[in-house]
Amino acid sequence: MPNALITGITGQDGRFLADLLHEKGYKVFGLMKGQNNPKAALIAEEHPYVELVQGDLADLTSLVTAVEKVRPDEVYNLGAISFVAMSFNQAELTANTTGLGVLRMLEAIRMVGGSQNNKIRFYQASSSEMFGKVRQTPQTELTPFHPRSPYGCAKVFGHDITVNYRESYDLYACSGILFNHESERRGLEFVTRKITNAAARIKLGKQKELVLGDLEPRRDWGYAGDYVKAMWLMLQQDQPEDFVVATGETYQVKEFIRLAFEAAGLDGWEQYVRQDPKFLRPAEVDLLVGDSTKAQTKLGWKREVSFPELVKKMVDNDLAIEGSTA
Repeated sequence: MPNALITGITGQDGRFLADLLHEKGYKVFGLMKGQNNPKAALIAEEHPYVELVQGDLADLTSLVTAVEKVRPDEVYNLGAISFVAMSFNQAELTANTTGLGVLRMLEAIRMVGGSQNNKIRFYQASSSEMFGKVRQTPQTELTPFHPRSPYGCAKVFGHDITVNYRESYDLYACSGILFNHESERRGLEFVTRKITNAAARIKLGKQKELVLGDLEPRRDWGYAGDYVKAMWLMLQQDQPEDFVVATGETYQVKEFIRLAFEAAGLDGWEQYVRQDPKFLRPAEVDLLVGDSTKAQTKLGWKREVSFPELVKKMVDNDLAIEGSTA
């Protein structure tokens, strides 16, 4: 039974990945920060097969201890300060966790592995936000980066240090440059879940309006359950490489809103939505759309859930949640 260590276990991707690895016969360990973490109960209830280990991406010693305890065959580094808007207000924290956290985990693997370091396979969760002000459309593995947020900058460092450790220490280390991927497990602070939750609440008479920032940016949206399969496939290859994972389709935020309100049984979404400048980013990313030809060709990966199906899944889930509460 192979061992897998997942950082960011309580997040959307961590939970989907834990389910996938468990189904494939892995012993799954999740890195969790702090004592009495309130999210530990969620993992215990919904993913009882996950064994939680203490560790913090901001503390190298704790990562070394965790890797020594787990002795993982695979490490999936999904942990990060991942809310882009928050990264502008807490730039140093974002850099320390999302950027330097990658370095610390790679160093822990190198230190624990010693001369056998390449037996531990490492996956880094890179992001389409690294492309930022895009220089090429669609974006591929060779497209230059131009991040437009502290989060994007931190992800570029994490991506580049992963390449550096692969080339410098012969680590099996790769990055998945994943474009936006959502699900019913997405946190309420993210715009997609904010939209679907608001649509459900407005339908049920629990909310009157949805307040957002810019509705024009275009994103390449896929389903998180599909995307974690690509993560696993990357670590099954003979040689480590980096891959873009995307649908190749792009939609505006307002198109997401339209589909969400339609799925909730509401017509004329414009009457419910109000824009507020306080939700605008200091520097916006206007267009992201990825070319996943390499992943499809080398990994045999393909997305299974379409964009309209994704939005409906999220809305149906929020209608069920909101409808079950007074």
